[in-house]
Amino acid sequence: MLLLVLGLILWIAPHLLKRLAPGLRAGWGDRGKGVIALLIVAGVVLMVLGYRSAEFVPVYDPLPGMGHANNTLMLVSVFLFGVGGTKGTLYPRMRHPMLWGQVIWAVAHLQVNGDLASVVLFGGIGLWALAQMALINAAGPWARPAGGRGLKGDAMNLAGTVVLFGLIALVHQRLGHPVFLGNY
Repeated sequence: MLLLVLGLILWIAPHLLKRLAPGLRAGWGDRGKGVIALLIVAGVVLMVLGYRSAEFVPVYDPLPGMGHANNTLMLVSVFLFGVGGTKGTLYPRMRHPMLWGQVIWAVAHLQVNGDLASVVLFGGIGLWALAQMALINAAGPWARPAGGRGLKGDAMNLAGTVVLFGLIALVHQRLGHPVFLGNY
């Protein structure tokens, strides 16, 4: 569990640094971007290692059949991750699509995983995303971006969502977590 918590800290701290200490972060210049990226990658690696090695400590029993709800939410989450890149119809209408995708990802995983490591990992990242949105919103009003590619962007995002979801499902299947059975 220690690796998992350390990984979360290495994920959350660099992400919040820009919002909580912008002067410090700006003082690092371009070299700081590499340091931040390295800390975040190290955090992801530690979260994966910590989660996979954590002892199973039950906290709650997920409801039966929640795998289908998880899959639906994951499709929405992956789609939201692509909104900014493909600039479809949601791009000029939705603030923080990637962070909302992160919150939905966390909720989806908490629906099907009731152990302590899952609560720490998915709950921690979900709370971080909500805090990040609050800090961004407190920093000032949203400068709404100009219109994007419209339906063409949405079609590109939808195609990418289906492919990425398929890859995610394949990885989960290989790790022993079949995603299409309805139960985990």
